[in-house]
Formats: sequence, structure tokens, C-alpha cells
Amino acid sequence: QVQLVESGGGLVQAGGSLRLSCAASLRTFSRYNMGWFRQAPGKEREFVAAIRWSAGSTRYADSLKGRFTISRDNAKNTVYLQMNSLKPEDTAVYYCAAGVGLSLGADGMDYWGKGTLVTVSS
Repeated sequence: QVQLVESGGGLVQAGGSLRLSCAASLRTFSRYNMGWFRQAPGKEREFVAAIRWSAGSTRYADSLKGRFTISRDNAKNTVYLQMNSLKPEDTAVYYCAAGVGLSLGADGMDYWGKGTLVTVSS
């Protein structure tokens, strides 16, 4: 059974940083595209960032470029999301996802974690 387990969420003041981790129980982790998505209270889930399995190319939501960085460690079956200069509007549940589809969006993801809550106080 595939499991994606997020960690690293918590409460942080505006301007602070957090690093989220997602450990995946995928035997062929290196062949999966990995993504981060988030859902704020009362809002729809939105794309945050993704990294392809091949060459590690990345994509980010336009509004987050320069503040968030996605990376992966295939030896540890883990994907990370470094979040800097956090703002109250970044408050959300952050989900990790894995997929083999062409799309790096939600429609290209096959497996999802349960999420980790990030709260940014003003």
C-alpha cells in the first residue's frame, strides 16, 4: 500500500520559514513526479510546486516563485518544500502527491498524503 506522509508543518510568524518533508513508500520513487498542493480554509485546493522524476525539472505557482523551493532526495524517497518569507495567506493544509502522468497538476497525481497544517501568524 502506497503511503505519503507529510511532516514539518506548524505555527510560524510571518516572515519565517518552514521546511516540509514528504516520505513516500514507493518502490520506484525516482520514477514519480512529486508535487505539493495546499488548501486554505474555505478555499479550493491549489497547486504549489512540482518536480519531475526525470532531470528534476521544477514548476511553481506563479504567486509563489522566489519564496518556495521544491527538491527531492531519491535515495531517501523524500520530497521537500522549503518555504521562506511566509505570509498569513500561506496558511493552509499542505498535501504531498505523487504521479506518473504527463501533467504536474492534480490531474497527473495518483497518490496523496493526508496533509500537514501550516499556520502563519501576523
